[in-house]
Amino acid sequence: MSQEPYYRDTWAEINLSNIDFNIKQLRNRLKEETGIYAVVKANGYGHGDIQIAEQALESGADRLAVSLLDEAIKLRRSGINAPILVMGWIRPQDAIAASEYDVAVTVFQKEWLEQIETEKLKNPLKIHMKWDTGMGRIGIRTTDEMDEILQEINKHPDFKLDAIFTHFATADEEETAYFLKQERRLDELLNHLQKVWPEDVDIHSGNSAASMRFPERMKQFIRFGISMYGMYPSGDVKREKPIELKPAFSLHSHLIHVKKVPAGESLSYGATYTTSEEEWIGTVPVGYADGWIRKLQGFEILVDGKKQPIVGRICMDQFMIRLDQEYSIGSTVTLIGKQKEEEVHMDDVAEYLETINYEIPCTISYRVPRMYVKNGHIVEVENAV
Repeated sequence: MSQEPYYRDTWAEINLSNIDFNIKQLRNRLKEETGIYAVVKANGYGHGDIQIAEQALESGADRLAVSLLDEAIKLRRSGINAPILVMGWIRPQDAIAASEYDVAVTVFQKEWLEQIETEKLKNPLKIHMKWDTGMGRIGIRTTDEMDEILQEINKHPDFKLDAIFTHFATADEEETAYFLKQERRLDELLNHLQKVWPEDVDIHSGNSAASMRFPERMKQFIRFGISMYGMYPSGDVKREKPIELKPAFSLHSHLIHVKKVPAGESLSYGATYTTSEEEWIGTVPVGYADGWIRKLQGFEILVDGKKQPIVGRICMDQFMIRLDQEYSIGSTVTLIGKQKEEEVHMDDVAEYLETINYEIPCTISYRVPRMYVKNGHIVEVENAV
């Protein structure tokens, strides 16, 4: 693997051994016959799509799922040959590219199929029909819609119905009534499918929460997303802890300037922070252009295994912290991750920002190099700048 150089003091560390651990934890919980889609959309939730996809397949995932056709083609061009599903809507004219790259597409509109120029397809178009059992985003809701799509698929030998899938909206909540309602709707649609479609079709319905909490209820495949990366999809699931998970993502930098500031001095834009006494102030070369947004003013990060608060407004490329003592330039700063006995969890950042942990690694921008570590050794460095 390559180790591209990078020229800044900030990096995200991606622990591939923890990806391996998380997949194997789920594999041990699932029924033996249940396969795994590794969800690597959004650049692997900010971790790196190609690197995570390769590790996931090595660790026991059977297939890959993304959101965009562009993401699927990138994986194909990297040399990945495993089955790939695009879970989002693509333009009808782009079905030709999906066919060329042997990528399965999501279908839920008869009109979409009617627009395909089937004579231009280089390979049979693999179709996963999306059923909306209660998420309300995309998918068919009635047996009439299903019949229309099946009739259209049946007209063309170049259309192949590979699978059916749905998505549970509340599988990560302690209350299961709505989850069970969606499951009943799924079963009703499946009963109809079995009456009108003679061929066997794979079903994948479980997301991270459903697959961890209800492994015995899963169909032929599940989709392992957020928890593959070592994060629980909700506080309810985290408290329940159906399997052990290890976070794969951590974020680090160094102090680039340390100074003693007298009482009464203001820091950063807007002078929103003023020292109340003589204080040691450190500067960290990370900012909102890196995805460390201004709302994180006041959040505590780690230096020497101790929590130090961010003071003053976060700038585009830098922010300041109040230090408990003088530290040398070059001291390691951990924004997410562990130092000595202290740890800043992804959930801590999400809670401070009043959002969910999914969003945090996705917002850490391309400017931050990704360092991939496996079994304690650096195996790749990706610098996108």
